[in-house]
Amino acid sequence: MINKTVPDAEGAVQGIRDGSTILVSGFGDAGMPHALLEALVAQGARELTIITNNAGAGATGVGALLAAGRVRKLVCSFPRAFGPSVFDALYAEGKVELELVPQGTLSERIRAAAAGIGGFYVKTGVGTQLTAGKETRLIDGQVHVYEEPFKCDVALIRADRADRWGNLTYRLSARNFAPVMAPAAPLTIAQVRNVVELGEIEPEQVVTPGIFVSRVWRQA
Repeated sequence: MINKTVPDAEGAVQGIRDGSTILVSGFGDAGMPHALLEALVAQGARELTIITNNAGAGATGVGALLAAGRVRKLVCSFPRAFGPSVFDALYAEGKVELELVPQGTLSERIRAAAAGIGGFYVKTGVGTQLTAGKETRLIDGQVHVYEEPFKCDVALIRADRADRWGNLTYRLSARNFAPVMAPAAPLTIAQVRNVVELGEIEPEQVVTPGIFVSRVWRQA
């Protein structure tokens, strides 16, 4: 019997190793798997590379990992936030590396990893420091830069509902990056609001099929 649910957050993040590259869903606070990130802090993995949309605000979410000194490198589109930011201080002190990636390129590099695409050419960032040293190609008279897919170990995502097979639905804007992140990592862990019986999620309502989900944890 397939049952991907785990009883607690500790079990959800079990086995994540030092040096892992981790995708984290969320657009601001929407869709951020806060409880999984807190569990990862308690679990103790270090020297992590975090790929996410933004660096978080305060010491919650991705900020909790940063505050605990667990992040070696942050790959994101928006490292700054309104109000106090843990990232700002760490970056100023040279304690965390930053790779700044335009948001559309970030999403496509994740999708390319999921689809098994070797890379793609895009106009975004051409001629700026963001693409310095990268391969370029003239396509239809315009310079494009070559971008590679991310190589990821784990995806931590937040969804609304799941069944024990791992089929997921999302709520409104909390959907954001999770559907493209889930198939991009060999270990995908979903924090969900509710686990329902098989059949309660209509097939056409499934956004992320269970084949792309490794573990499901319902936050109490």
